[in-house]
Amino acid sequence: MSFEHFGLEAEILRAINEQGYDSPTPIQAKAIPLVRQGHDLMAGAQTGTGKTAGFVLPMLQHLATQPRRGKGKAVRALVLTPTRELAAQVGDSVRDYGRHLRLKSAVIFGGVNIRPQMNKLRDGVDVLVATPGRLLDHAGQGTVDLSQIEIFVLDEADRMLDMGFIHDIRRVISLLPAKDQRQNLLFSATFSADIRKLANTLLTNPQLVEVAGTNRSADTVEQRIHPVDKSRKRELLSHLVGAGNWQQVLVFSRTKHGANRLVKQLTADGLESAAIHGNKSQAARTKALKQFKDGKVRVLVATDIAARGIDIDRLPHVVNFDLPNVPEDYVHRIGRTGRAGREGEAISLVSADEIHLLRDIERLIGRELPRQELDGYEPDHTLPTGPTKSERKAAGKPSNKSGRGKNGGKPRSQARGHGGRDGNGAKPAGKSGRRRGGRSGASNGNGNSNGNRSGGNMKKASTERGNHSGSKPGAGKPQRAKPGRGRVNLADKLFGNE
Repeated sequence: MSFEHFGLEAEILRAINEQGYDSPTPIQAKAIPLVRQGHDLMAGAQTGTGKTAGFVLPMLQHLATQPRRGKGKAVRALVLTPTRELAAQVGDSVRDYGRHLRLKSAVIFGGVNIRPQMNKLRDGVDVLVATPGRLLDHAGQGTVDLSQIEIFVLDEADRMLDMGFIHDIRRVISLLPAKDQRQNLLFSATFSADIRKLANTLLTNPQLVEVAGTNRSADTVEQRIHPVDKSRKRELLSHLVGAGNWQQVLVFSRTKHGANRLVKQLTADGLESAAIHGNKSQAARTKALKQFKDGKVRVLVATDIAARGIDIDRLPHVVNFDLPNVPEDYVHRIGRTGRAGREGEAISLVSADEIHLLRDIERLIGRELPRQELDGYEPDHTLPTGPTKSERKAAGKPSNKSGRGKNGGKPRSQARGHGGRDGNGAKPAGKSGRRRGGRSGASNGNGNSNGNRSGGNMKKASTERGNHSGSKPGAGKPQRAKPGRGRVNLADKLFGNE
């Protein structure tokens, strides 16, 4: 199938060809015809699937061929995104695919001077790409008119809810025409209960489109776990980058301060590094991303929110320095590599205090990730594999008491990973092999001590929720974690249905 199949304007087809594309991706093949027919759409697609063009192309087709409904300079199409980086990426797509059309577009987000944005909006735009907060700033100052929106796109809706844009989204929607007077397109990487309720509220008789599994990674991504003590994560990361001669690796940190600290440590190790997170100015984030793409920076350390919208076609390596608190974020993270059929590598450095997070991830993706301990970096505590006690109980099978500590502790791992060595089989310089017991609170990569560990059982994290154990095929259905107390459904709270 080619893009000519969709009946797009010659100017749009010309722009597509100039971008080097000759055939649509699966999400584009499914979404474009439905949007062209005027349907509301609920689309499940992860980053890297071509979803942006899936709504930008038919949106431009509509604006180029249909007369403006009202008079004046009101915005005709609105794309709402959760982050500045994603807004900029979508804005680039609108500009690239619409370069031969007589349409105006603008991108507005916070962190930059608002006055140039005001001037552009006063001149009139057809397509507006915006983040919620800055859009409401303009609405409050009367510099944007959303009363004649013909197409409304909510991009990465799952992330919008995760980031708490409840009231902002509600206020934006109140500025739009009635939902049956506009075409509504919702794109999300996951279809949680909250997203489905949000879709029921926003969309009118929507068409449902999904590509691949929303909780699956590309088959071209090799995933593995390197168990390591928390105090040696940074050391192992430097070893992997150096020994593997990695020239471009995206590293995920759970916190902004952790990202800054890791950049300083990697730089001290002689690795050109930069951080990108919410506390960085837009100029600093743009500069860091450009340096990374240009090869001037080998390691880009990012938080989950800041990484949304990062679009690098041939990113070979992704490393989870910290596992995410939200399992779905793992899928988002590793989706940065292995795009468009290319091979990619996703490595997670996992310490004993992250086992419950690992279990959540493995339960979500439906399989156990392979463990591989590296020579010289063997942890004091192994990561358990296979079903846990609660899962065996749920499956009605007798527990295997071997390898267990007193008082029913968690099962110890019966194997030390898969292969036990890295690709080079070399130990790091200056190290004398594994260190056991007798550790005197060695400082870890986050500035915390790593003492008070003993034996093969590990202390449960105080924040552990419900049953975080994973399962192997045939081990029975795992118990689901119980929701936290007092949780309010986000979609209900958003639209006053509490």
